[in-house]
Amino acid sequence: MATMLISGGRVIDPVSGTDRVLDVLVHDATIACIEPEISRADADREIDARGLIVSPGLIDPHVHLREPGQEHKETILTGSRAAVAGGFTTVCCMPNTVPPIDSPELVRFVYDRAAGAECRVFPVAAGTVGRAGAQMTEIRLLAEAGAVGISDDGDAIEQTGMMKSVLTATRAAGLTFMQHCQDPSLTRGSVMHAGAISTQLGLTGWPRIAEEIIIERDIRLVGDTGCRYHVQHLSSGDSVEIIRIARHNNLPVTAEASPHHLLLTDHSCLGYNTNAKMNPPLRESTDVEAIRQGIAEGIITILATDHAPHAPDEKALPFDQAPFGVIGLETALAAYAKALIETDTIGWPQLIELLTINPARLCNLDRTHRGEAGLGELRVGGPADLTIIDPDHTWTVTHSDLAGRSRNSPFIGESFGIRPVATIVAGRVRMNRLPTPV
Repeated sequence: MATMLISGGRVIDPVSGTDRVLDVLVHDATIACIEPEISRADADREIDARGLIVSPGLIDPHVHLREPGQEHKETILTGSRAAVAGGFTTVCCMPNTVPPIDSPELVRFVYDRAAGAECRVFPVAAGTVGRAGAQMTEIRLLAEAGAVGISDDGDAIEQTGMMKSVLTATRAAGLTFMQHCQDPSLTRGSVMHAGAISTQLGLTGWPRIAEEIIIERDIRLVGDTGCRYHVQHLSSGDSVEIIRIARHNNLPVTAEASPHHLLLTDHSCLGYNTNAKMNPPLRESTDVEAIRQGIAEGIITILATDHAPHAPDEKALPFDQAPFGVIGLETALAAYAKALIETDTIGWPQLIELLTINPARLCNLDRTHRGEAGLGELRVGGPADLTIIDPDHTWTVTHSDLAGRSRNSPFIGESFGIRPVATIVAGRVRMNRLPTPV
């Protein structure tokens, strides 16, 4: 069995509170030792991590891999390549596929396809049949098949009675419900944020309240059912205050922010730029600042890309006809650092926490799952999933940096100051930008 030494890196592990220069010894697929100055004689090969950050493998709990049914946009394999290119060792894929992941058979289909992937892939299953909001899925059976969360992502469950039933069943299954917060009655025909820019472009605006009103309703239901509840891709600054109150009242409510909502505003839509068209939409600088502040205060505890690939000919359509969504896996860590580290909003230990143990806990991946020891931390005996980060690496995003099947990134041409340089999954180096080959 192979043994690899990662030497001299700044090891950051939020679970143990570790943040110091250490060596990490990996034996086969397991972390064998974390100590200062481990003997080089104990390793078959060595990664010199001096000046670099060594963290638990990054986890993204919200990606769209498009398989089954839309493989021209992305597949589980190509999405996993995008993930490891961005430093992610684990992703959780959403159920808005064709057909939706709403049966145990389709949950098992994802695991079958994921067996050949570059990173770990876990499915989130639908809460209603066909994601149509009319009939609840067999949530207990979905959980038994391996679903790590429940969501109708792409749509909110509109009917309150159905939503309560789904929350009740989700709690009984020991999972979290992950909500796409959008009241469709307030967003019909909407294609971007409702504001001065939408007026200037002559496009139908999408009000913040469409997000906020679903969150407020659902928090009432959480208080009644006790189900763990997660707000996906937060976009409105006022939503932060709603979640702040819920968490102050000790309700099991969490929320995530995506890279584009931390860096971009609706000004990016000028010129009818469809790579700035997403759901929920880019809003205003006040929303960006409120979301960053929510992260600084610990109100928003998870970062997730909402990686949403689309084919070039689809994004080439007129703005009001082009699909919502942008990719994010390859550029996410750099974007998070630019939005949060470079603005002194938070430091590296908190950023790593938002990207590792917190999403692991959201999806129960911190526990032993399907024969694998818990993810999201660095510990002796634990899985050798690690991300190595260069905190001083200047680069400009080009299409050649995108490892997935689609190219609909809002960050092409953007310059960043950090970059993941190695991704290690179960002891195997899946991505390597280190100066010395490993």
